[in-house]
Amino acid sequence: MAERQGLRAESCHFTLQGAPFRILGGSIHYFRVPRAYWRDRLLKMRACGINTLSTYVPWNLHEPEKGLFNFKDHLDLEAFICLAEELGLWVILRPGPYICAEWDLGGLPSWLLRDKDMKLRTTYSGFTSAVNSYFDKLMHRVARLQFSNGGPIIAVQVENEYGSYFKDDSYMKYIKEALMSRGITELLLTSDNREGLRCGGVDGVLKTINLQKLSYGAMQSLAEMQPEKPLLVMEYWSGWFDVWGEPHHIYPAEEMTAVISELLERGASINLYMFHGGTSFGFMSGAVDLGIYKPQISSYDYDAPLSECGDYTLKYHLLRSLLTNYHSEPVPEPPPLQDRAVYEAVLVSQHMSLWDSLQYAEKPFKSEDPISMENLPVHNSNGQSYGYTLYETTILSGGSLNSRNNIRDRALVFVDRQFVGILDYRTQELALPKGKDARTLSLLVENCGRVNYGEALDAQHKGLVGDILLNHTPLKRFAVHSMDMTPSFLNRSHSGKWNSMTESLVYPGFFKGTLHVDGEPRDTFIKLPGWMKGVVFVNGNNLGRYWCIGPQKNLYLPGPWLKTGNNQITVFEEQRAGGTIVFAENPEHGRTIDVSRHPFCTII
Repeated sequence: MAERQGLRAESCHFTLQGAPFRILGGSIHYFRVPRAYWRDRLLKMRACGINTLSTYVPWNLHEPEKGLFNFKDHLDLEAFICLAEELGLWVILRPGPYICAEWDLGGLPSWLLRDKDMKLRTTYSGFTSAVNSYFDKLMHRVARLQFSNGGPIIAVQVENEYGSYFKDDSYMKYIKEALMSRGITELLLTSDNREGLRCGGVDGVLKTINLQKLSYGAMQSLAEMQPEKPLLVMEYWSGWFDVWGEPHHIYPAEEMTAVISELLERGASINLYMFHGGTSFGFMSGAVDLGIYKPQISSYDYDAPLSECGDYTLKYHLLRSLLTNYHSEPVPEPPPLQDRAVYEAVLVSQHMSLWDSLQYAEKPFKSEDPISMENLPVHNSNGQSYGYTLYETTILSGGSLNSRNNIRDRALVFVDRQFVGILDYRTQELALPKGKDARTLSLLVENCGRVNYGEALDAQHKGLVGDILLNHTPLKRFAVHSMDMTPSFLNRSHSGKWNSMTESLVYPGFFKGTLHVDGEPRDTFIKLPGWMKGVVFVNGNNLGRYWCIGPQKNLYLPGPWLKTGNNQITVFEEQRAGGTIVFAENPEHGRTIDVSRHPFCTII
């Protein structure tokens, strides 16, 4: 039997099985899509004329605690890849270990930061040891799915955008060898923006480029670096991500298809990032910090051709019309959309204050000095990764409370459980009310998302990361409560005593209501009019954060996460509950800005 010839880059054009091949790719992240919808999203991808799926692999989900691995259920990467093959798609795998992806810490697990000497994305032994252990588990699962073994994986990416980070000239060689030594034999490639092309590569690996606009000679630079090699735009940015407090980014469909058309006419291959963005459920959204810290929203709609909830957009239809010209056989017809529902509004019926919920949290840890959430001795000593951390200490006076920018990222401040203000990276000083007797100072600190891109990866500890001063004197002797709002914590609290809404409401707090669904559950969007900031859980699933500053106005609730009959909705609200949870058929993205005229997208 003749050996299968995989993807080759030995001339100006790719070949697959010895025949000319053009990558018409699109990115979908299995971890941002409910598993029940994997097939739907991939069918819609295939019907658009896409022939190759690309996906990142998030290390922090697959190894949430050191040595504890999860490749089941919605994290069953093998099942996702096999489904792509079943539906006629090739696969480019992007296993990292760093993925960026507007994902907390770029997909790196936060427990790495417990090592005080940690140097992420380098050949520091503490990092490579952890990568080796992870890759042992991951590559064992995916190597058998390579093209040479009869599977759909035709290429594997070596790390991600290292040229924009470059701190160790041995690192990319190490990652390449880590892949090859574990049985990865398909075409290897790197992915960088134009500025990173020079130092992001590694010998024997194909360089590819990330861009949105054809300017500054980007494609010419790539061609000059690799004469007689095929051109691949590994990330053609179909839109852009959003941060809290700023407009929703849009990229005109006509401009997108004009650039893609020109790239294809030049003979290049493309991969749309994103084809379908999905949702950064839970606390997984990242942040950007290029001088100012900006946390990202939970929606990862990305203004992509396929919307957050799987709807076709104008971009989809224009792209399909364009890509069908590059197929010799007709592409499949797009499948029908899922129905959505606007359910009856839910009146919140019960509440429990944060203070009452502490009895269901981990036993508080006593610490003489401030301690970051990653260094808390919880979760088998892997520390706390996400959510909130409550720090309490005793004060004997009022006066000036100064964070010295040691709060990461946002703290609600209380004296004897009475709210007195907010400290964050913008507001670092707060006046505490006068008082002579001993009182309890409480700081509820939220990890709003770790930076996923840039130089600051090693400095992404959250919680209290240094001294907090009261009248120029460091505070000491803290009781620290981990409030990461895991399913086990929620289950314990739900079995406790809740108060009716007729009683005095205390903030922050948990608010509970019941959604009754008749018949087959359908997708919907949750809206929280009158609420301020918090997190929403439905039947134990964390839908993500909401914040009245926008731009995101509602949260996507997938139908498969509902059940016929009664469904429990729990909202953790920091400061002001609206009392009613309403539903909408379509999302609201808030005010918009044209990303094609936004300089930031050309930087990274």
